[in-house]
Amino acid sequence: MHIQINTDHNIQHDPSVARHVEQTLESALGRFSKQITRVEVHLNDANAGKTGDNDKHCLLEARLEGRPPVVASDDAATIASAVSGAARKLQRVLDSSLGKLN
Repeated sequence: MHIQINTDHNIQHDPSVARHVEQTLESALGRFSKQITRVEVHLNDANAGKTGDNDKHCLLEARLEGRPPVVASDDAATIASAVSGAARKLQRVLDSSLGKLN
């Protein structure tokens, strides 16, 4: 499973963000790794650096072998919380869609 992280100009793409994203996705989606070819992560700050409730946004797009992409997103006060929330949502979507195949 390849993980591609995209950020807007308001989010700093540093190693700690990449490490958190990779660990969270591996934990949540690891059992689907044979079916997932790539996960695209899109991180942005809706308020452009100003403080505010739930202004960090994470969109996850899982590319599956032989199937259309699956998407989940979450808004939170921090990037870490948004990534974790979106990963949980994506896990539920994959449980539902791939579970129907078995």
